[in-house]
Amino acid sequence: MSRSFFRTVLRPVLAALAVASAFVAAPAIGKSRIKDIVAFEGVRENQLIGYGIVVGLNGSGDSLRNAPMTKQSLEAMLERQGVNVRDGNLNTKNTAAVMVTANLPPFSAAGSKVDVTVSTLGDAKSLLGGTLLVTSLQGADGQTYAVAQGSVQTGAVAAGGASGSSVTKGVPTAGRIAGGGVIERETGFQMVNMDIMRLTLRNPDFTTARRIADAINAKFPNCAQAQNPTIIATRAPPGTDMITFMTNIENLEVEPDGPAKVVIDEVAGVIVMGDDVRISQVAIAQGNLTISVQENPAVSQPAPFSQGQTTVVPQSTVNVDEEKGKKLITLGGAPSLKGLVGGLNALGVTPRDMISILQAVKAAGALQADIEVM
Repeated sequence: MSRSFFRTVLRPVLAALAVASAFVAAPAIGKSRIKDIVAFEGVRENQLIGYGIVVGLNGSGDSLRNAPMTKQSLEAMLERQGVNVRDGNLNTKNTAAVMVTANLPPFSAAGSKVDVTVSTLGDAKSLLGGTLLVTSLQGADGQTYAVAQGSVQTGAVAAGGASGSSVTKGVPTAGRIAGGGVIERETGFQMVNMDIMRLTLRNPDFTTARRIADAINAKFPNCAQAQNPTIIATRAPPGTDMITFMTNIENLEVEPDGPAKVVIDEVAGVIVMGDDVRISQVAIAQGNLTISVQENPAVSQPAPFSQGQTTVVPQSTVNVDEEKGKKLITLGGAPSLKGLVGGLNALGVTPRDMISILQAVKAAGALQADIEVM
């Protein structure tokens, strides 16, 4: 075989095959892993809450006269330490009653640490420099799952003067304790013993649920079933535990689907549109009407020897300015989101005007999408 034949015939063919194989091997655009679009049944956080006392404040705590729960808590705490102050007149502003909250992570083991949030209950001005005393944290079932203690970090600054003026940066009445909670009790959830694991779609959709079930069944036949737009029930194959099964399916890729939607934030003037949003053929004219009223008070002087009085006479000037030159513009029929955005931008209006236009187009039945106003 001659070199000229290789250069003229085989080299172009091999190059074309290389390009074709690159396109075949390229990953599909818009696909997501199953673990990123679903939640696994039972694998979730649990909220914890507790009531505690913060001490060591520099005169910025609760006023015991206005916060009786702080006084009662302080007395009870001191009695547990062997100090009787029931007959005394407590008058300190270095303590504050607080609510302590935390999230118990899934599968957390006893002895592991979590961050806790501390927030004041009374009229304390700041938690800066305070220390939270041992506080038990309960779950929704009333059981204690963690205890919290430590120095409160607010990340805020507050200062005031004797005249009443003050400067505050941030929120000094709430803070966090990094690693301040210690897990004492486990939830007891055993995933390895489960026979059926249900996957819950974060954005419910019939098509997405069916695609997830098909992707799982393609690798593990007859192991998944879409029960509704939200839940896909899965069963581990014989001889495979649930944890291994979830590890094998959570990285499978599917292409999520969803309804066409336009999300509008009228306060910030933000518009977000999905790729499936379409507008039917429609004609739009947009113009601005500005009405301005200007007050020019004038002084009226009476004639000499008329015994009149000098008065202020209001004079108003009203102007109406209507923008000219805006004609009907045909919009819609674009096969893609890029064409739709180009058509809307051709109107040359501000985002707030575009919000009104989209709502009017929806009212005319030409917007093929749902509008969600935040």
